[in-house]
Amino acid sequence: MWEGWLRRRTTAQALAQRSRIVGECADDHSIMEVSRRLRIAPDTVRTWRRRFLGKGLDGLCDECRPGVPSRGRSPTRTWNG
Repeated sequence: MWEGWLRRRTTAQALAQRSRIVGECADDHSIMEVSRRLRIAPDTVRTWRRRFLGKGLDGLCDECRPGVPSRGRSPTRTWNG
């Protein structure tokens, strides 16, 4: 399934990168080799590999973050005078 995510045009870049990480790991490459090939930190490879092994494809999706959600920017005030 992650191969399909890589080919889709609408896939977010982060999800595509996570799919590449999982694919490289599935091809039996070491964490260091994957990090060199994809030019990312080894800790990033470890994180997504671990999440995939623990949760499957659902582990590649973003999780909710703690805290109050952003409400966006407040409207700009215009001063007449």
